[in-house]
Amino acid sequence: MAPSAIDYAWLSSPSEPFCKSSNLCVEEANPADILPVLETPIPFASDNSNIPKPPPLPSKICTRIEYSKRPRECSFVPKETKDTWETLFKEGYGADVCIITNEKSCVLAHSNVLSIASPVLGNVLRILKVKHGMRYIKIPGVPHGAVYALIRFLYSSCYEEEELKKFVLHLLVLSHSYSIPSLKRVCIFSLEQGWLTKENVIDVLQLARNCDAPRLALICVRMVVKNFKSISSTEGWRAMKRANPALEQELVESVVEADTRKQERQRKMEEKKVYLQLFEAMEALLHICKEGCRTIGPRDKVLKGSQGACNFPACKGLETLVRHFSNCETRVPGGCVHCKRMWQLLELHSRMCNESDSCKVPLCRHFKGKMQKQSKKDETKWRLLVSKVIAAKNAVGSLSCQSSGLF
Repeated sequence: MAPSAIDYAWLSSPSEPFCKSSNLCVEEANPADILPVLETPIPFASDNSNIPKPPPLPSKICTRIEYSKRPRECSFVPKETKDTWETLFKEGYGADVCIITNEKSCVLAHSNVLSIASPVLGNVLRILKVKHGMRYIKIPGVPHGAVYALIRFLYSSCYEEEELKKFVLHLLVLSHSYSIPSLKRVCIFSLEQGWLTKENVIDVLQLARNCDAPRLALICVRMVVKNFKSISSTEGWRAMKRANPALEQELVESVVEADTRKQERQRKMEEKKVYLQLFEAMEALLHICKEGCRTIGPRDKVLKGSQGACNFPACKGLETLVRHFSNCETRVPGGCVHCKRMWQLLELHSRMCNESDSCKVPLCRHFKGKMQKQSKKDETKWRLLVSKVIAAKNAVGSLSCQSSGLF
């Protein structure tokens, strides 16, 4: 049963609207006040007009994120040199290799260039016999345009974007099969930067796994998980389902796992909101009991209804609960739902309070004495609740500091 009298009186006049808590305001040093000092030249004893002026400050800093989005390339080859190799390839002067494509067309090349650019082609050329001064290589199952783009890239590292986009999947397979890592990087980069579609993502995923491109495969899986409903109705999915049912099962499991993780994240976010609300209620309870809020508070405080807006977001709801608790005739922990909530808030406060002797919150010492008589199960439950409320408070505090620029 509750004590017959509470150690202070709650005022019963109606409350007024409240606003949300104010944001943390942190002042930062202005770089404009610092840079002029750093840029001001220091006068020397003798003026020398031959000293050159320092170069201007860089206008833009290239961050790691921006750099990672660009393909890794560092080439100082002049345009004339590339044009020379382009001419050598297109004219086929002194060519000694004939590459036969799927359309029974021929692409002329030089064995020395192919051997240096591709160790696989070099091994093939070494075992081929020369017939009428030429070596003949056949690359079946690939369009003529893809083979042409491949050999051109081996000469000058040049390509047309339209041709690359048209034959990117064929070139990915060819670059992996003939061990041409530079072309493989170009194909992977192009696919990662926007050439993936819902129609080709399944084909790209299978090729990425066969061609040892794990990052591209991961991007494909994420795209399938994000757009599963639309991708599962494409022709590529149906073909994959017939040819590779194990991959279909794996993707379905990935979708289920992602959905489970999403639900778990939502559940944890809801829990954090509840714990944060409890912490805000603890702060509002201390505020009401120590300082008073507008028209409700301790007996030794003179309150004014026209004072400024309250900075505690939970104060308005807690004020209503306190008024009910002070006037309720039942006021038994299990007899009234609203009073039960108030009892729980008071007990939670007592477990978080470190000022039991001077605390002005009612029943704080009463609940501290009650702790010694509780069972281990109840004690563990309350300790877990207190730790989670404090963790939610610390998480919000760290986020507010980061948003304010303190870290």
